[in-house]
Amino acid sequence: MSLTLWALPLLGATAGTDGASSSGPAEALYLQLGRVGLDPTRVYRVRGAAIDRAAIHMTLEDGTIAFTQDVMGRITGAFFEGDGEILLAPRGEVERRSMSLFTGMAILEERFSTAYLRFNDETAAELRPDLRATDDGAEFATKWGDTARNLAQLDAMRMLVTFSRLLPVGKNSQGLDGIDRTSLAGSSDRILHARLLGTKRGIFDVYFDSMAGEQVQAGQARAAESGSTYYDVWTAFSSEQPLNRAEQSVPKTEGIEKGHGDWVAVHRYVIATAVEPPKKIHADARLQLEVSQEGARMLVFELSRFLQIERVQMDGQAVEFIHNPAMEGTQLSRRGNDLVAVVLPEPTRAGQKIELQFVYGGEVLAEAGGGLLYVGARGTWYPNRGMSMADFDLQFHYPPGWTLVATGKPEPVGMNSSSSANDPGEQAMRWVSERPIPLAGFNLGKYKVATAKAGDVIVETYATSGVERDFPSAPIQIMRPTPGDVVPKHARVQVIAPVSPSPARNALPLAERAARAIEYYAERFGPYPYSRLALTQMPGHESQGWPGLVFLSSYAFLNEGERTDLRLDPSRTAFVEQIPAHETAHQWWGDLIGWSTYRDQWLSEGLANYCALMMLQEKNPAGFREIMEKYRRDLVEQNKDGALPKDAGPVTLGVRLLSSHFPEGYEAITYGRGTWLIHMLRTMLQDAWLQDARMKSRKISGADEPFVRALRKVRERYQGKAISTRELIAVFAEDLPPALRYEGKDSLDWFMDGWINGTDLPKLELKAVKFTAKGTSTIVSGTIVQKDASADLVTSVPVYAVIGGKRPVFLGRVFADGEETTFHLTAPVDGRKIVLDPNGTILTSPK
Repeated sequence: MSLTLWALPLLGATAGTDGASSSGPAEALYLQLGRVGLDPTRVYRVRGAAIDRAAIHMTLEDGTIAFTQDVMGRITGAFFEGDGEILLAPRGEVERRSMSLFTGMAILEERFSTAYLRFNDETAAELRPDLRATDDGAEFATKWGDTARNLAQLDAMRMLVTFSRLLPVGKNSQGLDGIDRTSLAGSSDRILHARLLGTKRGIFDVYFDSMAGEQVQAGQARAAESGSTYYDVWTAFSSEQPLNRAEQSVPKTEGIEKGHGDWVAVHRYVIATAVEPPKKIHADARLQLEVSQEGARMLVFELSRFLQIERVQMDGQAVEFIHNPAMEGTQLSRRGNDLVAVVLPEPTRAGQKIELQFVYGGEVLAEAGGGLLYVGARGTWYPNRGMSMADFDLQFHYPPGWTLVATGKPEPVGMNSSSSANDPGEQAMRWVSERPIPLAGFNLGKYKVATAKAGDVIVETYATSGVERDFPSAPIQIMRPTPGDVVPKHARVQVIAPVSPSPARNALPLAERAARAIEYYAERFGPYPYSRLALTQMPGHESQGWPGLVFLSSYAFLNEGERTDLRLDPSRTAFVEQIPAHETAHQWWGDLIGWSTYRDQWLSEGLANYCALMMLQEKNPAGFREIMEKYRRDLVEQNKDGALPKDAGPVTLGVRLLSSHFPEGYEAITYGRGTWLIHMLRTMLQDAWLQDARMKSRKISGADEPFVRALRKVRERYQGKAISTRELIAVFAEDLPPALRYEGKDSLDWFMDGWINGTDLPKLELKAVKFTAKGTSTIVSGTIVQKDASADLVTSVPVYAVIGGKRPVFLGRVFADGEETTFHLTAPVDGRKIVLDPNGTILTSPK
């Protein structure tokens, strides 16, 4: 392997202390951590050494190792060349399947020839007994020195979290001279990052990070056939995760700091933003925080790399900051956003309240044509610590001729507004959240407004007269007279130019559809959480539902005639029609109630998508079935590599489903399988209540059906909070009918294990069916065969009897456990044919 492949190009960082040009101690430390090279006086022969961290076992069997130069008197890394081996056994069936998907084996067992190691603990001392002197130390350090320096940047920010605790305390400390180099021995903060060159799998990473929610991770940067580069996460799990699958729980934290979002909470944001179309913003953001952890020196926030920070202040005093773009291959890049680290002047105290001020600006807007702007950093235009509930007070200043809409409720701008006296035409608007919300955003365009109402809720649609520049155009139609028609010579050919789409023309019908969706959801899941909903046009195919503000694709504004003119794929048209209802449902699922970790994000999309389809099912059952069947087919449609999207993994892998093997995996699994899982839950509950003799005389529908009642409980208990998959399933299991109690247990663990954490699309068949007359009824017996499924998959199968030409009669549900399951049910006396799941309520393989 050439050195150039190891020395990947790395991005730099900016740092400062209120604009000062001189380097502060944190910046000096950060730069040192990111540029540290090999020490030619610390090169050794190594034989039979081992490094063990949780499930990671790495051996350096025979070779040469060079340690890095000191940082604050400590060795923080090493480079090894020779013969080594890594052994990593993932915990849990899901993680073993994930590892197997990428490596072909459930356990990672790989020999390697080179390894770059980064650590913040006593790893160097652990290796000392197995080291021997060598004569070629200088040559080895020269050979691998540049590589080590380049790779040092990968973990510089994470290392700074550790070493910031040793920075000088107080305003007057300058540089790193004379700082306290007290040992970090005894600290629970431990990290080991190994970038290895495997003999079979090339370059890959293995991590142990005690401060992460999932301490053990392994993965690899890999290019897909399209040329796009993905970071494939082979496995990620908690080292404390129980081995008993029934007792496993999803980790509740992730990120570079332990309890990310827990030990420090942002309660309130006050952000004043000047918007300068078509590209720039300039903002002053004030954050009110409360910390619960002693001794921390650094807070990490997400902020777009395209925004330049001018200064950061804590309680009115300038503090040091480092703005660091996310790096390829690190845990930070897998979070998907850019970072700014704020270095506190002294260690935190439990219960301490802090106010931070960020002043920054840059180009995060893009002009798409047609009076549309695109906020390219919707999630990172202000400094945040991920999605967590907080109050927002947003004030915007922007030029005349534009309309700005934001999350929250519009309020009068105060007399102390910072509006410039030099531009009397400037507009000013203030938007204040009505309750804590997980994130805030805005949209800007030359909009026209249409208004509808859903009870007391105001629904507004903001749309432009045209669409973005790269929006497709309908083809020109040429009409020719048929032979025999009598027409003037000059009129033999008629050219019909298509009418350009106008979202503003269709804005009112869209507002009315969203209003109907609010009424439908409010009746079932409780009141709409806010006083208004704004649907704003956004260029491109994607849409997003934020609290009280929906970013809606231009395609969603097309009417039926415009979609026909554009000759959109009919299957895609059905999905486009559901976008407004889907994004409106996110006001409940995703905005009012968040998700705990990336493993639970599918709940937001699955519930929002299914709630929209519930509306469709009542109005157009055939359209509902068409969409559900499309989701089913998409899961088994081979990609260019011949792989099936269903095999990308279970819904609980979240963003990890997006990989080089399955570029389409996230959408197929999260939206497709996720929607099916919610549908299965709903139909199982409904059938089981019907099967319960006590409920047979009770009609259940609408707001009274068990699925809807369970979701109302979820709303009541978790509004303003985040929910995990297991917590949601526990609510559904609270009033579990007997027909869904597998092995008599009042639990849905069987559904969690086999379906939510599974990938199967089984085939169901009947055999050995017998009918035995018994009085005025018939006893039906038979065997359900479950093919193409895991040996321990449990499926609740609805069984029906066909009587003459009538509609099938529901007999009950049977647990299909494994490959073959026998059953005995009572059927009407004239029932002579049995069918399984005739209404297609189970996610089985397409027929």
